[in-house]
Parts: sequence; C-alpha cells; structure tokens
Amino acid sequence: MTAPVFVVERMSTGGEFVLDGPEGRHAVSVRRLEPGEDVVLTDGLGHWAEGTVRAAEGKDRLTVTVHAVREEPEPAPRITVVQALPKGDRGELAVETMTETGVDAIVPWQAARCITQWKGERGAKSLAKWRGTAREAGKQSRRVRFPEVAEAMTTKQVAALLAGADFAGVLHEDRDHDSTPLATAELPATGTIVLVVGPEGGVSPQELAAFAEAGARPYRLGRSVLRTSTAGTAATALLLGRTGRWG
Repeated sequence: MTAPVFVVERMSTGGEFVLDGPEGRHAVSVRRLEPGEDVVLTDGLGHWAEGTVRAAEGKDRLTVTVHAVREEPEPAPRITVVQALPKGDRGELAVETMTETGVDAIVPWQAARCITQWKGERGAKSLAKWRGTAREAGKQSRRVRFPEVAEAMTTKQVAALLAGADFAGVLHEDRDHDSTPLATAELPATGTIVLVVGPEGGVSPQELAAFAEAGARPYRLGRSVLRTSTAGTAATALLLGRTGRWG
C-alpha cells in the first residue's frame, strides 16, 4: 500500500519536519502512525517529499524525517471540466470522483437550467465545500497536485474559457443533435482541454450557441445518458486514456 498523504503549507527541504494541527491529529489519532512508517508530505501544488515517522507525540504532533523534495511536472494536456451545479450534495460527489480520477481543474457553472443557485453566503459555503472535497479526495487518492476549483462562472465567462482552449467541447445528450463521439475526437497532445458538463435539464439552445461561437462542439459519451454528477468523471477517464496520461 502506498504511503498516506498529508498536506503542509510549506515544504521542508530536508531534515526533520513537525506535522501538527488538523493534519497532525489525523496522522496521530486517526491513522495512528508509528515510528518507522512512511508518509508523503505535499503542498497540493505538485511539490512533495517522502518521509519517515520519527516520533508521535500527544494527539496531534508527528515528527517526520524528510527526504529530498521533488516536484511533479504539470500534466499535459491539462484537463478542465466545467461542471453545471447539481442538486443537493451531488456536486461534492462529482468533485470527489473527478479528483480521484485525475481531473486538473473544476469550474462550477451556473447554467440556465440549474435548479441549484449559488448566491451570497450559500454560494460561498458551497464553493468552500467543493474545494474541501477536492483537497480530501486528492489526499485519499495519493495525489500531490490537487485540482483547482475556480469561482463559479457565468455562461459568458465559460465561453471565454472555451475560446482559449486547445480543445473545447460540450457533452450533449440530445440524440437528434449532430454530436460526435468523444471517443473519436481529435485531441491535442499538449495544451488545454476544456469540457462542459450540463445540468440535469440539459444545456439550453442559447448556451449551445454561445459555446459554439467560442469554438466548442457538442460531443457524446455513449448510448446511455449519464447524470451530471457522473458524466464529468466518465469523460475525464476517457480523456486520460486517450491522451496517454493513463498508461
């Protein structure tokens, strides 16, 4: 089994490092790590170091002997999923599974047909939940470069994001629409891939038109229609396999 991952604000260049606070508490009181066990420390931005537990003290203090710090290179191509806001806690589910799969960035999107609305304090709390979920899922899946979760975007902002991508697409489930299988799309070897996942009610004609003007074509995954909370994960897995990042 691979070593557990703990998040630190700053990386030690070697020697001893004291892991305390919530991460130290999790290591000592929940994981019950003991001297001699291996751990990985990361800032979640690609910098990481293997370490060995030297001592566990109290309920929240772990002393780690740190080996050389390394940096995981930026992935290529970079995969961003624009996720329309799902109902209830299915947004956190989408973030969790996309993070575990390997997505690089997630953009919450307030689509026209979204039932959920992110406004004011509720919106701030929801965004914090998505970011916390990405952090915890990143740790659980042993990642050292966690996905970025952006501020919620409007359709106009999403269109601008799509216009700057090397590959831009919209997952669209309409059987009558002229969509191409994502499995056969021509993908870039480097640069950025941005894929839009619509809400349960689908992407509106006006939104499709705005995204088409930005260069994003409609694509489909298969014969079945996936929920918005699972479509992004399935698409991410497909793109990781097709671009060679899974191999």
